[in-house]
Amino acid sequence: MSLNCKISGSNGTGSKMRKAREPPRGSNSGWKWKRLLLFLVVAIGFGLFLFNCVFRKKTGTCEDKSLVLVEQFNVSKDLLHELASSFFESDQVTALKCTKQLGDKMSTKHEITCSLKVPDGAQNVELWGQCPIHDDKAPSIHERLAREHNNGILKVCMWVLFTIALCSPIPCLWKNRKGEMKNKEHTQSSSRSAGKWMKKLLVLFVLVGVTVSVWLFWYLNDGIQLRRRETLENMCDERARMLQDQFNVSMNHVHALAILVSTFYHGKQPPAIDQKTFGEYTERTSFERPLTSGVAYALRVRHSEREKFEKEHGWTIKKMDTEDQDQTLAQDCDPENLDPSPIQDEYAPVILSQETVSHIVSIDMMSGKEDRENILRARASGKGVLTSPFKLLKSNHLGVVLTFAVYNTHLHQDATPEQRIKATVGYLGASYDVPSLVEKLLQQLASKQTIVVNVYDTTNVSAAINMYGPDEIDTGLLHISSLDFGDPSRKHEMRCRFKQRPSPPWTAILASGGVLIITFLLGHMFYAAINRIAAVEHDYRKMMELKHRAEAADVAKSQFLATVSHEIRTPMNGVLGMLQMLMDTNLDAKQLDFAQTAHASGKDLIKLINEVLDQAKIESGRLELEAVPFELRTILDNVVSLLSTKSQEKGIELAVYVSNQLPEVVVGDPGRFRQIITNLVENSLKFTHDRGHIFVSAHLADEVTHENGMKILNGSKSNVVYNTLSGLPVVDRKKSWENFEKLSGKDLNESEKIKILVTVEDTGVGIPIKAQSSIFTPFMQADSSTSRTYGGTGIGLSISKRLVGLMNGEIGFVSEPGTGSTFSFTAVFMKKETCSLDTVLQQYHPDTSVFRGLRALVIDPKSIRAEVTRYHLERMGISVEITSDFDSAQSYQSAIDSAAFAMVLLDQDVWDEESGLAFLRGLNSSTKLFLLANSISPTILDEIQSANFDVTFVPKPLRLSVLISCFQETISVGNKSVLAIRKPATLGTLLRDKRILVVDDNIVNRRVAEGALKKYGAIVTCVDSGKTALEKLKPPHSFHACFMDLQMPEMDGFEATRQIRRLESMVNEEIESGEVSIEMFGNAGHWHTPILAMTADVIQATDEECMKCGMDGYVSKPFEEEQLYSAAACFFKSG
Repeated sequence: MSLNCKISGSNGTGSKMRKAREPPRGSNSGWKWKRLLLFLVVAIGFGLFLFNCVFRKKTGTCEDKSLVLVEQFNVSKDLLHELASSFFESDQVTALKCTKQLGDKMSTKHEITCSLKVPDGAQNVELWGQCPIHDDKAPSIHERLAREHNNGILKVCMWVLFTIALCSPIPCLWKNRKGEMKNKEHTQSSSRSAGKWMKKLLVLFVLVGVTVSVWLFWYLNDGIQLRRRETLENMCDERARMLQDQFNVSMNHVHALAILVSTFYHGKQPPAIDQKTFGEYTERTSFERPLTSGVAYALRVRHSEREKFEKEHGWTIKKMDTEDQDQTLAQDCDPENLDPSPIQDEYAPVILSQETVSHIVSIDMMSGKEDRENILRARASGKGVLTSPFKLLKSNHLGVVLTFAVYNTHLHQDATPEQRIKATVGYLGASYDVPSLVEKLLQQLASKQTIVVNVYDTTNVSAAINMYGPDEIDTGLLHISSLDFGDPSRKHEMRCRFKQRPSPPWTAILASGGVLIITFLLGHMFYAAINRIAAVEHDYRKMMELKHRAEAADVAKSQFLATVSHEIRTPMNGVLGMLQMLMDTNLDAKQLDFAQTAHASGKDLIKLINEVLDQAKIESGRLELEAVPFELRTILDNVVSLLSTKSQEKGIELAVYVSNQLPEVVVGDPGRFRQIITNLVENSLKFTHDRGHIFVSAHLADEVTHENGMKILNGSKSNVVYNTLSGLPVVDRKKSWENFEKLSGKDLNESEKIKILVTVEDTGVGIPIKAQSSIFTPFMQADSSTSRTYGGTGIGLSISKRLVGLMNGEIGFVSEPGTGSTFSFTAVFMKKETCSLDTVLQQYHPDTSVFRGLRALVIDPKSIRAEVTRYHLERMGISVEITSDFDSAQSYQSAIDSAAFAMVLLDQDVWDEESGLAFLRGLNSSTKLFLLANSISPTILDEIQSANFDVTFVPKPLRLSVLISCFQETISVGNKSVLAIRKPATLGTLLRDKRILVVDDNIVNRRVAEGALKKYGAIVTCVDSGKTALEKLKPPHSFHACFMDLQMPEMDGFEATRQIRRLESMVNEEIESGEVSIEMFGNAGHWHTPILAMTADVIQATDEECMKCGMDGYVSKPFEEEQLYSAAACFFKSG
């Protein structure tokens, strides 16, 4: 046994797409590679587009045909082989053969006929079947796969093109930006070129977007149409297949009935079937033939047998009405009204019929022309044949008659037509109501309302007969499925259309419209961006031009300030120096007052100049801070000393307090730190009325989180008397730092750093609310009358804020009009041990060791003021006890031996004559009494002295130097020579007999420097040029130091210093090499004369240039005596 299955198809070829490689970039290619790349991408994209649309072919293979079987019958080729093998094992199938039959020209459908060959012998029935499929299905699947593949490739290419077009301006912008930074002229040309290319790319992007939008609409609409077409095909094929299957089942039952008649009517004598039996049987088994309206059996009667036949049956063979021959099986037909059948060779009268068509009994089926042809074809072929459609009277539907020949013998499958005609004994016919058949079929489908179905008889192609369905209306798509009702000579087909025309492809419209809108929106955005970029580039060029102008103006301003500063400081040096020298002469009181006033005014002018220069340096970023060790407490004492006279004149109590948690020495810029505190205290002095106070305190920043550590800062109110320095109300100082971002010192990265919090509290007029927002703005006052009432330029606070920022700190304030203000700032310094102080600084640090171990009693009603006094005494090593009045002080006398106190310090505010004198009488005679006050009250002094008590007046504000000075004159401590050191004596000793060279082209400056240095015993020589100084300082010489001006004609101070250092270096090398003896150079083995610059330029660049050329320091003009002393003394050892 064998299995043969042949399914033909056409071979197809697959398409391949090669990626375009980007050409290598050349260093000088410019825009060429970009143009080439863009052209290649566009060409490839449109090439693929055309390839996908034009050159797409329909292909198919044997595997594709197997997809047809899977799609149509849900059976794969493996399952088909498995099915065949099962037949082979049971010996039921001898062969399976599949052949392909082409349809007619009108139909696009082909048929694949599969026949199973079975062994002979069971019945005289030939088993056959036809499987109509749509041959164009096979290539449609391959076509869909190819289309999806090509569409995927096309989409990728389109997106790549879109991305490249979108990203192309980015490198252009970057390249242009770099070009702008390199060359201004090249920038302008490249930016204009870039703008043109960006606009061209934008146009290309819009065109690509429009193309993508059109393609997307075509692609989506094609997909919608394809799915709609596939839906219609599937639905139509399903209905055709179901109709055909049901018709074949019914036809098989009719065929079986024909076999039944052959077996039991002709095979039995007498016949086992009569009309009654046939009618009952067909009526009961009508459910097996749901599509038939009735069946009947016509006997083959030859003309020679007609008479005998009519006598046996008792009726005459009737002729079919020729006018209504197509309606023979109609229920309303009456045989009595029909004529006898005319004489012919043979007849086919109906002898057995179903009850529904019993009226056709005795009618000769051979008398109708078409029925006669069907009967002849049926008996010759051995298969069922169909009539052409005819109308049924009762239902007015079109129907057909299926006719089978009944044979009296068992015929072989290869029997000839003559053998079949000879063996024919009758004919079995069944009528079908085609509209009812189709209607029942559609009722079984849920989607029957979606499409319109028409069934046609297309045997005559030119005059197709509509067997079912309404008149056709063109609604768009049309699908035709062929029908095979078992009669090869009759052609039928099912035509399907959608009931309604397709709605607009909204998905395609919205998607493509969305892409188009997005394209235009992006195009608009890019166009706006291009214009914006062009505007920004134009503004950038303009800004750069303005920047260059501003930089040039800044340089010019700096040069102008330096020049003005130099030109102002030079004569001011002479003015102040000569005034100082004038005040050292014998002047009467009036003349001295005039000289002091002029000297003070000159200092104010210099201060103003310094502030303006500081502001200019800060704004230009040229201000740099020093990093030198200094004492915090000494700096604060210096500030208090500087401003003590003003505070005493206004009757304002000025005090300073430093927490004991702060180290003695820190590393930073002492000058700028002093400047900040001085500015804040001077502002407080300016705006504080009489009888108020100014309190300066310094703490670690971490102390603000501990109440105990900050108790000195917190004032309180008791019996309407405020516990402050002056007893007046103050603002809450905590609010001055509450807005600091980083207050605690724990956030510092380095453990060697500390953060200091400094507060300056006053009881002044306060700052108006509306002016507090601009308090740190340069040259701004609280109001227009402030400068007229209080004076000042409004620049000090601005400079202080900038300096605090340079110290990595923050500054803030709180102020209430009528109450006062508190300013707080933080600053970061480096830690340094006290033992690392320079020896020179230690020489001028007062020796307090002689006071260590002494005990003191402080009587002050205000605890904060008493704590300030304790702070200063403890700095000297004195142990302190505090009481608030004389009564509590007497309790100390009774509990402790009064001799234990070496001193008692009374604040002037606590004095009461009765209780005070009672307390003083109980004191030991060795205890010294000190009265603390801003200005001594004559009444109090008289009361104390009248009682024969010695009292020493200590002026406020308290500071270490004042206390030491008072104590050394009053308390006997033995070795007074240690306490008798004075700065003038020390400096005089250091400079006495020292030969100093002064170099300046200005005679006034030379006279001022000469007078200041000679005042303390120095031997001064003056020269007016750098060349002369070079001759004077050529080794060997006898000078110990040199003060040199920088700006001089012929040879300035820088060049003169370089020449001197070069000469000294040559001499030192000769001495070290032994070329010359030391005796030739005054027994000096190493020559290095200290040279200090005298300059009116205080900018950082001048200082750096001084160090670079070999100078050892500098003194800024106008200089004072102490500056010269300090600058010169550090190079000499104390004797």
